[in-house]
Amino acid sequence: MIFPGSVVRITNVDDTYYGFQGLVQRIVDGKVAVLFEGGNWDKLITFRMSDLEAVDTSKRRKK
Repeated sequence: MIFPGSVVRITNVDDTYYGFQGLVQRIVDGKVAVLFEGGNWDKLITFRMSDLEAVDTSKRRKK
């Protein structure tokens, strides 16, 4: 389930942002605004809900 504040990955292979991960800012009428932050740029892009998948952030890396 995708909610505002969730981390998502773009799954549409035809999209420029395919494979990128971002933070959901808002959801309106089946469209999702995703914030990408990277180094010296921030970008807010709108996607269809079907182009996204939730990322499981509960898994921790072992050192």
